[in-house]
Amino acid sequence: MRVLLIKTSSLGDVIHTLPALTDALRANSNIRFDWVVEEGFAEIPRWHPAVDQVIPVAIRRWRKNLLQTWRSGEWRDFKQRVHQQNYDLVIDAQGLLKSAWLTRGFKVPVVGLSRSSAREPIASYFYDRQISVARELHAVERTRQLFAQALKYPLPEHIGEYSLSRERLATVEAQAPYVLFLHGTTWPSKHWPQQAWRALAEQLAAADINVRIPWGNATEQQRAQAIAEGLPSVQVLPPLNLTGVAAQIAGAQACVAVDTGLGHLAAALDVPCVSLYGPTLPGRVGAYGQGQVHLCATGPNAGLGDRQLPCFDDLGAEQVLAALQPLLVADADPMPSEHRCAEQADPNKEAH
Repeated sequence: MRVLLIKTSSLGDVIHTLPALTDALRANSNIRFDWVVEEGFAEIPRWHPAVDQVIPVAIRRWRKNLLQTWRSGEWRDFKQRVHQQNYDLVIDAQGLLKSAWLTRGFKVPVVGLSRSSAREPIASYFYDRQISVARELHAVERTRQLFAQALKYPLPEHIGEYSLSRERLATVEAQAPYVLFLHGTTWPSKHWPQQAWRALAEQLAAADINVRIPWGNATEQQRAQAIAEGLPSVQVLPPLNLTGVAAQIAGAQACVAVDTGLGHLAAALDVPCVSLYGPTLPGRVGAYGQGQVHLCATGPNAGLGDRQLPCFDDLGAEQVLAALQPLLVADADPMPSEHRCAEQADPNKEAH
Protein backbone atom coordinates (compact mmCIF):
# COMPACT_ATOMS: atom_id res chain seq x y z
CA MET A 1 0.00 0.00 0.00
CA ARG A 2 1.31 3.46 -0.92
CA VAL A 3 0.07 6.59 0.83
CA LEU A 4 0.74 10.25 0.12
CA LEU A 5 1.09 12.20 3.37
CA ILE A 6 0.70 15.96 3.45
CA LYS A 7 2.17 17.64 6.52
CA THR A 8 4.16 20.63 5.39
CA SER A 9 5.14 22.54 8.53
CA SER A 10 6.11 23.60 11.16
CA LEU A 11 9.19 21.78 12.48
CA GLY A 12 7.35 20.65 15.60
CA ASP A 13 4.29 19.57 13.61
CA VAL A 14 6.45 17.50 11.27
CA ILE A 15 8.15 15.77 14.19
CA HIS A 16 4.80 15.14 15.88
CA THR A 17 3.73 13.11 12.83
CA LEU A 18 6.50 10.51 13.09
CA PRO A 19 4.89 8.25 15.75
CA ALA A 20 1.84 7.82 13.52
CA LEU A 21 4.10 6.50 10.77
CA THR A 22 5.60 4.03 13.23
CA ASP A 23 2.11 2.80 14.20
CA ALA A 24 1.13 2.38 10.55
CA LEU A 25 4.30 0.48 9.64
CA ARG A 26 3.82 -1.90 12.53
CA ALA A 27 0.21 -2.49 11.55
CA ASN A 28 1.13 -3.10 7.89
CA SER A 29 4.76 -3.91 7.09
CA ASN A 30 4.08 -3.34 3.38
CA ILE A 31 2.88 0.24 3.72
CA ARG A 32 5.05 3.00 2.24
CA PHE A 33 4.66 6.76 2.47
CA ASP A 34 5.63 9.66 0.26
CA TRP A 35 5.64 12.91 2.23
CA VAL A 36 4.91 16.45 1.04
CA VAL A 37 6.76 18.83 3.37
CA GLU A 38 8.18 22.36 3.42
CA GLU A 39 11.62 22.48 1.80
CA GLY A 40 13.27 23.66 5.03
CA PHE A 41 12.19 20.50 6.88
CA ALA A 42 12.75 17.95 4.11
CA GLU A 43 15.60 16.26 5.96
CA ILE A 44 13.38 14.97 8.76
CA PRO A 45 10.98 12.61 6.90
CA ARG A 46 14.00 10.86 5.34
CA TRP A 47 15.03 9.69 8.80
CA HIS A 48 11.92 7.51 9.22
CA PRO A 49 11.95 3.92 7.85
CA ALA A 50 8.38 4.12 6.49
CA VAL A 51 9.12 7.02 4.12
CA ASP A 52 10.24 6.50 0.52
CA GLN A 53 10.03 9.80 -1.32
CA VAL A 54 10.15 13.26 0.21
CA ILE A 55 8.45 15.85 -1.99
CA PRO A 56 9.44 19.39 -0.94
CA VAL A 57 7.12 22.35 -1.33
CA ALA A 58 7.88 26.01 -0.73
CA ILE A 59 4.51 27.44 0.28
CA ARG A 60 6.11 29.93 2.64
CA ARG A 61 8.32 31.24 -0.14
CA TRP A 62 5.80 30.88 -2.98
CA ARG A 63 3.04 32.92 -1.38
CA LYS A 64 5.36 35.93 -1.04
CA ASN A 65 5.38 36.23 -4.84
CA LEU A 66 2.63 34.18 -6.46
CA LEU A 67 3.23 35.57 -9.94
CA GLN A 68 6.91 34.66 -9.87
CA THR A 69 6.04 31.19 -8.57
CA TRP A 70 3.69 30.67 -11.52
CA ARG A 71 6.17 32.01 -14.07
CA SER A 72 9.09 30.00 -12.73
CA GLY A 73 7.23 26.72 -13.22
CA GLU A 74 7.88 25.58 -9.62
CA TRP A 75 4.19 25.01 -8.97
CA ARG A 76 3.77 23.08 -12.25
CA ASP A 77 6.84 20.96 -11.47
CA PHE A 78 5.48 20.15 -8.01
CA LYS A 79 2.10 19.11 -9.38
CA GLN A 80 3.71 16.88 -11.98
CA ARG A 81 5.89 15.18 -9.43
CA VAL A 82 3.17 14.62 -6.86
CA HIS A 83 0.81 13.14 -9.45
CA GLN A 84 3.29 10.86 -11.23
CA GLN A 85 2.99 8.15 -8.56
CA ASN A 86 -0.08 5.95 -8.14
CA TYR A 87 -1.35 6.18 -4.57
CA ASP A 88 -3.96 4.17 -2.71
CA LEU A 89 -4.79 7.01 -0.30
CA VAL A 90 -3.95 10.63 0.45
CA ILE A 91 -3.84 11.81 4.08
CA ASP A 92 -3.83 15.50 4.94
CA ALA A 93 -2.50 15.45 8.50
CA GLN A 94 -2.32 19.25 8.77
CA GLY A 95 -5.95 20.32 8.58
CA LEU A 96 -5.25 23.74 7.10
CA LEU A 97 -6.54 25.34 3.92
CA LYS A 98 -3.01 25.47 2.48
CA SER A 99 -2.51 21.73 3.00
CA ALA A 100 -6.01 20.81 1.82
CA TRP A 101 -5.41 22.76 -1.40
CA LEU A 102 -2.50 20.42 -2.19
CA THR A 103 -4.91 17.44 -2.23
CA ARG A 104 -6.79 18.73 -5.28
CA GLY A 105 -6.78 16.59 -8.42
CA PHE A 106 -6.25 13.15 -6.92
CA LYS A 107 -8.48 10.31 -8.13
CA VAL A 108 -8.00 8.28 -4.95
CA PRO A 109 -9.70 8.95 -1.62
CA VAL A 110 -8.43 11.93 0.35
CA VAL A 111 -8.72 11.67 4.14
CA GLY A 112 -8.47 14.47 6.67
CA LEU A 113 -9.89 15.85 9.86
CA SER A 114 -13.56 16.71 10.20
CA ARG A 115 -14.87 20.24 10.46
CA SER A 116 -15.04 19.97 14.24
CA SER A 117 -11.47 18.61 14.46
CA ALA A 118 -9.44 20.55 11.86
CA ARG A 119 -7.53 23.66 12.87
CA GLU A 120 -9.13 25.43 9.90
CA PRO A 121 -12.62 23.90 9.48
CA ILE A 122 -12.89 24.97 5.83
CA ALA A 123 -10.17 22.44 5.00
CA SER A 124 -12.58 19.57 5.64
CA TYR A 125 -14.55 20.35 2.46
CA PHE A 126 -11.63 19.06 0.40
CA TYR A 127 -11.75 15.55 1.90
CA ASP A 128 -13.62 12.45 0.75
CA ARG A 129 -13.47 11.02 4.27
CA GLN A 130 -13.61 13.20 7.35
CA ILE A 131 -12.35 11.84 10.64
CA SER A 132 -13.23 13.27 14.04
CA VAL A 133 -10.49 13.45 16.64
CA ALA A 134 -10.79 15.12 20.04
CA ARG A 135 -9.21 18.56 19.98
CA GLU A 136 -7.99 18.43 23.59
CA LEU A 137 -5.55 15.58 22.91
CA HIS A 138 -1.83 16.14 22.42
CA ALA A 139 -0.90 16.73 18.78
CA VAL A 140 0.98 13.42 18.61
CA GLU A 141 -2.06 11.49 19.81
CA ARG A 142 -4.39 13.38 17.46
CA THR A 143 -2.26 12.38 14.49
CA ARG A 144 -1.95 8.79 15.68
CA GLN A 145 -5.75 8.58 15.90
CA LEU A 146 -6.16 10.13 12.45
CA PHE A 147 -3.83 7.54 10.89
CA ALA A 148 -5.39 4.61 12.76
CA GLN A 149 -8.87 5.52 11.53
CA ALA A 150 -7.73 6.44 8.01
CA LEU A 151 -5.80 3.18 7.57
CA LYS A 152 -8.20 1.06 9.64
CA TYR A 153 -5.97 -0.49 12.28
CA PRO A 154 -6.43 -0.48 16.09
CA LEU A 155 -4.65 2.38 17.81
CA PRO A 156 -1.77 1.02 19.93
CA GLU A 157 -2.16 1.67 23.64
CA HIS A 158 1.51 2.40 24.34
CA ILE A 159 3.21 5.77 24.07
CA GLY A 160 4.02 6.79 20.51
CA GLU A 161 7.50 6.01 19.17
CA TYR A 162 9.33 8.21 16.68
CA SER A 163 11.57 5.43 15.23
CA LEU A 164 14.54 7.74 14.76
CA SER A 165 17.99 6.27 15.31
CA ARG A 166 19.89 8.42 17.80
CA GLU A 167 23.02 6.39 17.15
CA ARG A 168 22.87 6.95 13.38
CA LEU A 169 22.41 10.69 13.73
CA ALA A 170 24.94 11.15 16.54
CA THR A 171 27.96 11.72 14.31
CA VAL A 172 29.51 14.18 16.78
CA GLU A 173 33.05 13.21 17.77
CA ALA A 174 33.34 11.48 21.12
CA GLN A 175 34.30 14.08 23.75
CA ALA A 176 33.31 14.99 27.27
CA PRO A 177 29.54 14.95 27.92
CA TYR A 178 27.76 18.22 27.28
CA VAL A 179 24.46 20.01 27.69
CA LEU A 180 22.96 21.69 24.62
CA PHE A 181 21.20 25.05 24.89
CA LEU A 182 18.35 25.33 22.36
CA HIS A 183 17.65 29.02 22.82
CA GLY A 184 16.27 30.06 19.42
CA THR A 185 12.55 30.50 18.85
CA THR A 186 10.16 32.67 16.87
CA TRP A 187 7.90 34.64 19.23
CA PRO A 188 9.58 37.34 21.35
CA SER A 189 7.53 36.14 24.34
CA LYS A 190 8.90 32.58 24.04
CA HIS A 191 12.48 33.70 24.64
CA TRP A 192 13.94 32.89 28.03
CA PRO A 193 15.89 36.02 29.05
CA GLN A 194 19.52 36.12 27.97
CA GLN A 195 20.66 36.83 31.54
CA ALA A 196 18.94 33.62 32.67
CA TRP A 197 20.77 31.61 30.01
CA ARG A 198 24.01 33.23 31.13
CA ALA A 199 23.34 32.43 34.79
CA LEU A 200 22.62 28.79 33.92
CA ALA A 201 25.81 28.59 31.84
CA GLU A 202 27.84 29.97 34.76
CA GLN A 203 26.33 27.46 37.18
CA LEU A 204 27.04 24.54 34.82
CA ALA A 205 30.57 25.79 34.25
CA ALA A 206 31.12 25.95 38.01
CA ALA A 207 30.03 22.29 38.17
CA ASP A 208 32.50 21.34 35.37
CA ILE A 209 29.67 20.57 32.93
CA ASN A 210 30.32 21.47 29.30
CA VAL A 211 27.77 23.42 27.30
CA ARG A 212 27.30 23.77 23.54
CA ILE A 213 25.15 26.43 21.90
CA PRO A 214 23.91 26.25 18.28
CA TRP A 215 22.44 29.21 16.43
CA GLY A 216 20.52 29.79 13.23
CA ASN A 217 20.79 33.51 12.44
CA ALA A 218 22.82 36.59 13.34
CA THR A 219 20.65 37.49 16.34
CA GLU A 220 20.93 33.99 17.77
CA GLN A 221 24.67 33.99 17.15
CA GLN A 222 25.08 37.22 19.12
CA ARG A 223 23.00 35.81 21.98
CA ALA A 224 25.05 32.58 22.00
CA GLN A 225 28.31 34.54 22.12
CA ALA A 226 27.03 36.69 24.99
CA ILE A 227 26.00 33.60 26.94
CA ALA A 228 29.40 31.96 26.40
CA GLU A 229 31.67 34.98 26.85
CA GLY A 230 34.56 34.25 29.20
CA LEU A 231 33.44 30.67 29.95
CA PRO A 232 35.94 28.17 28.46
CA SER A 233 33.59 25.22 28.98
CA VAL A 234 30.82 26.86 26.93
CA GLN A 235 31.23 26.44 23.16
CA VAL A 236 29.38 28.40 20.49
CA LEU A 237 28.99 26.00 17.57
CA PRO A 238 29.69 26.87 13.93
CA PRO A 239 26.83 27.27 11.44
CA LEU A 240 24.94 23.99 11.07
CA ASN A 241 22.13 22.69 8.88
CA LEU A 242 19.23 20.79 10.42
CA THR A 243 21.04 17.45 10.20
CA GLY A 244 24.06 19.00 11.88
CA VAL A 245 21.96 20.32 14.75
CA ALA A 246 20.27 16.92 15.01
CA ALA A 247 23.72 15.34 15.39
CA GLN A 248 24.54 17.72 18.23
CA ILE A 249 21.23 16.96 19.92
CA ALA A 250 21.70 13.21 19.49
CA GLY A 251 25.15 13.40 21.07
CA ALA A 252 24.08 15.52 24.05
CA GLN A 253 23.71 14.27 27.59
CA ALA A 254 20.70 16.57 27.95
CA CYS A 255 19.20 19.73 26.49
CA VAL A 256 17.57 22.88 27.78
CA ALA A 257 15.08 24.36 25.29
CA VAL A 258 12.51 27.05 24.93
CA ASP A 259 9.28 26.25 23.10
CA THR A 260 10.94 25.46 19.78
CA GLY A 261 10.89 22.76 17.13
CA LEU A 262 14.39 21.68 18.12
CA GLY A 263 13.07 20.81 21.57
CA HIS A 264 10.64 18.43 19.90
CA LEU A 265 13.56 16.96 17.96
CA ALA A 266 15.32 16.26 21.27
CA ALA A 267 12.24 14.37 22.43
CA ALA A 268 12.11 12.45 19.16
CA LEU A 269 15.73 11.38 19.66
CA ASP A 270 15.07 10.30 23.28
CA VAL A 271 17.44 12.95 24.60
CA PRO A 272 16.44 14.19 28.07
CA CYS A 273 15.35 17.82 27.90
CA VAL A 274 14.06 20.58 30.14
CA SER A 275 11.65 22.67 28.04
CA LEU A 276 10.58 26.15 29.14
CA TYR A 277 7.07 27.43 28.45
CA GLY A 278 5.90 31.00 28.89
CA PRO A 279 3.08 32.15 26.61
CA THR A 280 2.22 28.58 25.59
CA LEU A 281 1.30 25.48 27.56
CA PRO A 282 2.71 21.99 26.93
CA GLY A 283 -0.51 20.01 27.33
CA ARG A 284 -1.37 19.80 23.62
CA VAL A 285 1.89 20.66 21.87
CA GLY A 286 4.65 20.12 24.43
CA ALA A 287 7.73 17.93 23.98
CA TYR A 288 6.39 14.36 23.86
CA GLY A 289 8.50 11.44 25.00
CA GLN A 290 10.59 9.90 27.75
CA GLY A 291 12.80 12.10 29.89
CA GLN A 292 11.02 15.35 29.01
CA VAL A 293 10.52 17.91 31.78
CA HIS A 294 8.20 20.87 31.17
CA LEU A 295 8.71 24.00 33.27
CA CYS A 296 6.09 26.70 32.93
CA ALA A 297 6.17 30.33 33.94
CA THR A 298 3.48 31.32 36.43
CA GLY A 299 3.34 35.09 36.02
CA PRO A 300 0.29 37.09 34.91
CA ASN A 301 1.13 36.76 31.20
CA ALA A 302 1.85 33.01 31.29
CA GLY A 303 -0.24 30.74 29.11
CA LEU A 304 -2.07 33.55 27.34
CA GLY A 305 -0.66 32.85 23.88
CA ASP A 306 0.52 36.43 23.41
CA ARG A 307 3.47 36.77 21.05
CA GLN A 308 4.94 39.87 22.66
CA LEU A 309 4.28 40.03 26.41
CA PRO A 310 7.24 38.83 28.54
CA CYS A 311 6.43 35.83 30.71
CA PHE A 312 9.59 34.49 32.31
CA ASP A 313 10.33 36.83 35.22
CA ASP A 314 9.52 34.10 37.75
CA LEU A 315 11.41 31.22 36.10
CA GLY A 316 15.11 31.50 36.90
CA ALA A 317 18.29 29.54 36.33
CA GLU A 318 18.13 27.89 39.76
CA GLN A 319 14.79 26.24 38.96
CA VAL A 320 16.02 25.06 35.58
CA LEU A 321 19.23 23.68 37.07
CA ALA A 322 17.24 21.79 39.71
CA ALA A 323 15.16 20.17 36.95
CA LEU A 324 18.20 19.48 34.78
CA GLN A 325 20.43 17.82 37.37
CA PRO A 326 18.45 14.53 37.62
CA LEU A 327 18.69 14.19 33.84
CA LEU A 328 22.48 14.33 34.01
CA VAL A 329 22.82 11.28 36.25
CA ALA A 330 24.69 8.61 34.31
CA ASP A 331 22.63 5.61 33.22
CA ALA A 332 19.46 7.13 34.60
CA ASP A 333 16.31 5.14 33.91
CA PRO A 334 13.98 6.63 31.28
CA MET A 335 11.59 9.13 32.81
CA PRO A 336 8.07 9.94 31.63
CA SER A 337 7.24 13.49 30.70
CA GLU A 338 6.89 15.70 33.73
CA HIS A 339 4.79 18.87 33.92
CA ARG A 340 5.42 21.65 36.41
CA CYS A 341 2.92 24.20 35.23
CA ALA A 342 0.68 26.79 36.75
CA GLU A 343 -2.62 25.24 37.75
CA GLN A 344 -4.43 28.50 37.12
CA ALA A 345 -3.39 28.60 33.45
CA ASP A 346 -6.28 28.00 31.03
CA PRO A 347 -5.42 25.18 28.57
CA ASN A 348 -8.02 26.52 26.16
CA LYS A 349 -5.77 29.53 25.61
CA GLU A 350 -2.85 27.41 24.51
CA ALA A 351 -1.25 28.64 21.31
CA HIS A 352 -0.44 26.42 18.36
